[in-house]
Amino acid sequence: MIRRDPVDSKARLIAEPIVDAVRTEGEAAVRRYAEQFGEIQPGGKLILRREVELREAYDSISADDRACIERTAARIRAFAAAQRASISALKVPIPGGEAGHTVEPVEAAGCYAPGGRYPLPSSVLMTGITARVAGCSRVVVASPRPSAITMAAAYVAEADVLLPIGGAHAIATLAYGAGELLEACDAVVGPGNQYVTAAKSLVAGRVAIDMLAGPSECLVIADDDADAATVAKDLLAQAEHDPQALPALICLSEAFAAAVDAQLEAQLAVLPTADIASVALKNGYTVVVGSVEEAAAISDRLAVEHVELHIKNAMQVGMRLKHYGGLFIGGNAAEVLGDYGAGPNHTLPTGGTARSTGGLCVMTFLRVRTWMRVDDPVAAQQMTADAVQLGELEGLHGHAAAARARLPGAALVRASSLVAVPSGISTRGNSDERLLIAIPKKGRMHEKCLKFLEAAGLEYERPDRVDVALCTNMPIKIVFLPASDIAMFVGEGNVDVGITGEDIIAESEQIVHVNLKLGFGKCRLGLQVPEEHMGQPLLDLT
Repeated sequence: MIRRDPVDSKARLIAEPIVDAVRTEGEAAVRRYAEQFGEIQPGGKLILRREVELREAYDSISADDRACIERTAARIRAFAAAQRASISALKVPIPGGEAGHTVEPVEAAGCYAPGGRYPLPSSVLMTGITARVAGCSRVVVASPRPSAITMAAAYVAEADVLLPIGGAHAIATLAYGAGELLEACDAVVGPGNQYVTAAKSLVAGRVAIDMLAGPSECLVIADDDADAATVAKDLLAQAEHDPQALPALICLSEAFAAAVDAQLEAQLAVLPTADIASVALKNGYTVVVGSVEEAAAISDRLAVEHVELHIKNAMQVGMRLKHYGGLFIGGNAAEVLGDYGAGPNHTLPTGGTARSTGGLCVMTFLRVRTWMRVDDPVAAQQMTADAVQLGELEGLHGHAAAARARLPGAALVRASSLVAVPSGISTRGNSDERLLIAIPKKGRMHEKCLKFLEAAGLEYERPDRVDVALCTNMPIKIVFLPASDIAMFVGEGNVDVGITGEDIIAESEQIVHVNLKLGFGKCRLGLQVPEEHMGQPLLDLT
């Protein structure tokens, strides 16, 4: 099993004073490091704005390049939108109330894109677009010495600004801000070198981060029917990333391993980036195994960033794999297609960390926050008593006291036993255990009923223009309906009891029983229940 510490200790020692300087000095430190590392000229711009420099860069590139970036962006955006749609708010009942969660984005996203060895507009698209789809209201990109194509990508990704800086000071600027120049971000994401990773480890906790990524990795699993030349191309594509990159092959025969080695030698001889790729190949390895199952088991132990499957029944094998950053199924699904915007994000875990985390996605920018509400202390009585007991068991007596204060008094419990929905009544739409009482919503009958409820001791809150009120001292809901509809609602079991005029009851021809003649009002109000429940002891309501 390969488990590498993603943070290089020497890089951390170099990054730490830089991060501290940006944190304490703000813009002055950012400018000092940017000028020191040759990212800007003395007095040069530290902020490139969307509608000025980024738009100018977008307009300056060829129409063909613009179209390529726009198409790639559309694929990334579509996949991210589908991910966002897969997670939503929820609400579930709890004793006496409800609980749930909301899903909301962080406000500001800081997106880092490397720019030292190669310009990487693809990383700008992968990070910036994903943040926007998640719902972030502010997106800041940082990339050192950005080319026109990188700035154009930031424009397409809908970044608000781009900082033309890199390394540890860029990460610190995203995390801490830089005075009036830039407000701090809430999340900092994106790949980078060892100094970027070290700086991310230092600001983690101050802000959310995606991961601590090390050198890039690709493992190809191939059987003897795979194309050795294509496998070699994929290994070299990984190797040219960085001298520390790790390309690897697991195959089923010595003959295939030799064929791939021959292809690597021939292709490396004409590869423009051979100086980097040749170094990275020395980090790699080839393993010959007896079966695809053995290869899959090794892959799961390694938990590699990218895994390619050049084998028969690739989909079935792929769905059995447990640990990887990104999976590329079949010989046509090149890892470079993932790098360049097939849809899934290319910012992925390395060094075995795929066992515990996934890649960058919209969820990186989302906060799942829970809430709960208790309306009925009687229904919540057992839950509250359990909280009291657990507080005492843990020796946290303040917790126990706070819970005990929510236990209902004896009078409320007694009232609840009088008005709880009787056993055997099954009302439509009444999923909780409150009695539903319907009264006229306006007119003289409405006013009389309100006085009746007040005399009965019911306390309730009714928001403006809402026709349902929840009693605060008894397990009752009051439903306000047109007087002419109440008998129908009672007869069909949509409410448990209703109060309306006896003449209206007679005209409705509903099968209800006037359980109690209230004896007030010119229209002779009556308390009605469904006929089949006429024997229930509802007189206690008065």
